[in-house]
Formats: sequence, structure tokens, C-alpha cells
Amino acid sequence: MDRNPSPPPPGRDKEEEEEVAGGDCIGSTVYSKHWLFGVLSGLIQIVSPENTKSSSDDEEQLTDLDEEMENEICRVWDMSMDEDVALFLQEFNAPDIFMGVLAKSKCPRLREICVGILGNMACFQEICVSISSDKNLGQVLLHCLYDSDPPTLLETSRLLLTCLSQAEVASVWVERIREHPAIYDSICFIMSSSTNVDLLVKVGEVVDKLFDLDEKLMLEWVRNGAAQPLDQPQEESEEQPVFRLVPCILEAAKQVRSENPEWLDVYMHILQLLTTVDDGIQAIVHCPDTGKDIWNLLFDLVCHEFCQSDDPPIILQEQKTVLASVFSVLSAIYASQTEQEYLKIEKGKLGSNSRPQVIHPPRPPKVLGLQA
Repeated sequence: MDRNPSPPPPGRDKEEEEEVAGGDCIGSTVYSKHWLFGVLSGLIQIVSPENTKSSSDDEEQLTDLDEEMENEICRVWDMSMDEDVALFLQEFNAPDIFMGVLAKSKCPRLREICVGILGNMACFQEICVSISSDKNLGQVLLHCLYDSDPPTLLETSRLLLTCLSQAEVASVWVERIREHPAIYDSICFIMSSSTNVDLLVKVGEVVDKLFDLDEKLMLEWVRNGAAQPLDQPQEESEEQPVFRLVPCILEAAKQVRSENPEWLDVYMHILQLLTTVDDGIQAIVHCPDTGKDIWNLLFDLVCHEFCQSDDPPIILQEQKTVLASVFSVLSAIYASQTEQEYLKIEKGKLGSNSRPQVIHPPRPPKVLGLQA
């Protein structure tokens, strides 16, 4: 008698499949180890020697990313926010793979994604310490600050800020940055020329953190841009240097303000940090145009952006931090300008070309310069 066959008993095959599937999962997630191995192997193939030999035929291949590979590596980027996945990537030596990509690939999108994955991984302290202790990887990542691609620069800045925020490794990155003077030029260039506000805010946060961590580095950067003006009169013996850092900060602040004044707090705090050292104040007030522009910007912010009469109290509460920085900078500029005016008056009384001398009683007017 014909009949429909009974379904197979549930037991061993299903249990074995579930066991295999469970063994393929990364930690407590549902992400597949096998799939992730495949993606990382694909990355290795991209930067393998036979695929990186440059020629006119494969130049496009070096700068473009296959759509399927882009989708897969973007999934890894999203997955890397999970600690289990980040630890698995660390165990699989994924940072070394990403370092190879950054060192060899010319594809901006691929470079951005690799730095972004490392940035996610660095959010976990154990991995951050491991990444920071790799000197070669550190050099490659700092080199990314010279990149011309804004998204890559944004992810690099995010990664650096994450590492600088970890007390255990912050000093390592400060010293590395100090050893690379070209980073100063790159950051100044970004602040003075970029229109990408997200990038400007993140770079500002990196600079703010650096200055907060290391006053010596702040002083080096303030003095680093000093240059003797070319069009100054010869008779002026005490020329004031022109500082590059402060004008760059001002340009970035103006650009950020045009997009959203609420994001200005980081640049206001940078200016406040500069006013905590004498060289920083001089860098602001001794550049006539820049000092005036900073004063006008801050004054305008107070009068027309912040603390308006019709703002509810909660708004003032939210703005108290940035207002504290603004008023601190305005106060420092005013005090310094007042001091400079006083010194000019006193110098004028003695004569512009006179130097401290012993006063001879028979001819006091000449010595004091009253006949000049």
C-alpha cells in the first residue's frame, strides 16, 4: 500500500547543523567567522604583490573598488562596532591586513573604510592599547593625515581622537605627533582650506585634545608658524612674528559658524587654551588683522548668536561652556591690548630710539629724549 513517506526524525542531523552553525558564530553574535575570513582574504588579494604592480592598464583597478567588495567590507565596518567582532578581528591580525591596504592601496574609499574599522576597534581599551603599541601601524596611520581625501582624513582624525582619549596610550600618540612636524602643516592646511564642517570639527577636537594633554606641544605649534614679515620697514628693530596657527584656527571657526554656531565650542576652547600661555596670547594680539578678526568674531557671537534676550533659560544653560571660553578669550585679548598700549605710551615718553642709560645731571633733557 502506497503512502507518503514520513519526515525524517529531527534529531542528529538538525542538532549537528545547529552545532556547526554555532561554532561558526563570532562570540555571542550571529556573524559568521567563515564569511569574515573570506572578506579579509579578499582584502589580502587586493594588496598582494601581483595585484599592486602599477601599469597604465591597471591604474583604474588600483583606485576603484569593486561594488561587491565595497558592500562586504562596509558590513565588516558596521560589525566592528561589536566588541566580540572587534576582538576576533584583532585575533585574526586584521590590523596588519588594514596596514597593508593603507600602505599600498590608492583607492580612497577602501582606505577610508579600513581606517574606519580600526577606529571602531580602538574604542575598546584592550585593542586600543594593542594598536597603539604597533609602531609601524602608528606611522602608517599618521601618514594618513597627509591624505587629500576628506572622508579618509575624517576617519583618521576620529581614530586619533579615540586613542588620545585613552589615558594609557595618549602620551604615545603625542610623542609620535611631535616627531612628525609635517602633521602641523597638514592640520593647518585642513583648518584653513577645508569646507567640510564634519572634518573641521573632528580635526579641531584632535587639536584641542593635544593642547590639553601637552602644553609643550602647544607652544611648539604656536612658535612653529612664526615668520618674519617681508614688507616691514627696516627701521623697526623689534618685529612681531606672523603666526600661522591662529589664522588657521580663525578660518576654521568661521567656516564652522556658517554651518552651525553650536559646533564652535571646540575652537573657542582651543583659543582659550592658547590664552593660558604668554606665547599664545602674543600669537593672537600681535597679528593685527587676525587679532582684530578674532575679537570681532567673538563679539559678534556674544551679541548675535549666543545668550539672546528671547532665549529660554535652558539655552543659556546649554551655551555656558562655549560662553565661558568666549569671555575668557575676550578678557585675555583686552588685558593684553591694554598692557601693550600702556607700554607704547611709556616707550613714547622715553623716545622711540632710546635705550636705558645712566642719567647725567648736567644734560637730563637730551638723555631723556625730550628734545627729539
